Amino acid sequence: MMHPNEELINKFYTAFQNKDGTTMAASYAPDATFTDPAFKDLKGSEPGAMWNMLLERSSGLTIRFSNVNADDLKGSASWEADYNFSKTGRLVQNKISASFTFENGKIKTHVDSFNLWKWLGMALGFKGYLTGWLPPVRNKVSSEAMTGLKLYMKRKRIT
Repeated sequence: MMHPNEELINKFYTAFQNKDGTTMAASYAPDATFTDPAFKDLKGSEPGAMWNMLLERSSGLTIRFSNVNADDLKGSASWEADYNFSKTGRLVQNKISASFTFENGKIKTHVDSFNLWKWLGMALGFKGYLTGWLPPVRNKVSSEAMTGLKLYMKRKRIT
């Protein structure tokens, strides 16, 4: 029998495959946190808003997930996203490791890990490969991601 938190992770990624950001957002606890190499320290409604924004902007998005494991306290999964990066149209094939903690049947913390340098190379081409390891470039990516999310949330009136 599958643990309820394993079912929650499966439901989350199945919703992602189906481009159902509402279900993804509802998977998070009200005070949840999310972080990855681009979006750092999201809190509250920000993680759900981020997924909805990414789903709206994605072109040709395909999601695959595997290795889902969870118990009462923590969980993990592997997932892959193939899509065309909105700013350049370039194909990105990103492999991500996710870790979770849970509270009251919801995701409390969610951390996605992936190689940002490799991602920048796919998203931006040669320039990304050449400069993607530099801290100022990484910081700019994170800053632009957060600015985009704040503007999206303002436009959608998400608080």
